[in-house]
Amino acid sequence: MLFGRKKQPAAAVRKIPVHLGIIMDGNGRWAKKRGLPRQAGHVTGAQVFRKITKYCEKCGVRYLTVYAFSTENWRRPQDEVEAIMNLLRQYLKESLADFQQENIVVRFIGSRDELAGDILQLIQEAEASTAHKTGMTLNIALNYGGQQEITAAARCLAQNVAAGELDPAAIDEKLLEQQLYTGDQPPVDLILRPSGEYRLSNFLIWQSAYAEFVFMDDILWPDFKEGDLDRAFEEFARRDRRFGGV
Repeated sequence: MLFGRKKQPAAAVRKIPVHLGIIMDGNGRWAKKRGLPRQAGHVTGAQVFRKITKYCEKCGVRYLTVYAFSTENWRRPQDEVEAIMNLLRQYLKESLADFQQENIVVRFIGSRDELAGDILQLIQEAEASTAHKTGMTLNIALNYGGQQEITAAARCLAQNVAAGELDPAAIDEKLLEQQLYTGDQPPVDLILRPSGEYRLSNFLIWQSAYAEFVFMDDILWPDFKEGDLDRAFEEFARRDRRFGGV
C-alpha cells in the first residue's frame, strides 16, 4: 500500500503494531534536492531516527527494527561509507548517554565481521548498558541482509546436524526462526518505508511474511515527523489481517 498526504482517507481507530520495521530511506535524495552532500542527509536522518525511536516507545510499540546499513551498502562510494560509519560512532557515543534516560533496550542485528574494532566495542557497551531495561526493544539492523540472515541460520542448523546434535527431521519453520537475529521476538506487523520506493530491499524477509506494508511516496526520511508515523498507524488500523485465513 502506498499513499500520499492528499490521498489519505479519514483517520481510523488508533492501533499500534507490536513489532514495527522501518526502512529509513531517502537521505541522499533529500540532500541532493538541497544542493548538499549526501552525508548531510545521513546526519539529518540520524536525528530523525532518534526522535522517531522515542516516539515509538511513547506510542506503545514493543519492538522497533530499523534498517541502518545493509550488506549491500558497502558498494556505495567509499567516502559515503566512511561518513556513515563515523556517524554511527558519534551516534553510539551519544546514545550511551541519551538512551540512559529512556526505557529502551538497544540491540544490533546483522553480521559484525566487517565492522571496525572500535565500533564493535561501542556496540557491546550500548547493548550491555540497556540490557536490564524493560521497555521497547530497538533492533538496529547494521551490516544486515535478510538473505544473509537466513543463510546463517541454516548454516547453524546444518552444523548441529553434522555434529550429531540435531535430527534433520526435527527441523521446521519454528526451529529455523529461532536461529534468526530476532528469534526471541514476534514477527513484524508493519513495514514502513518513506521515499517512494516500493520494495523490501532485503529487509526482514522471513519476519515480514505476513506483515502489512505502508509505502509513503510523499516524504523522504529526513523530513519524517511524528504525524507521519501516526498516518502509518491509522492505515495499519484499517487493514484486515487474516494470516492466510478467511
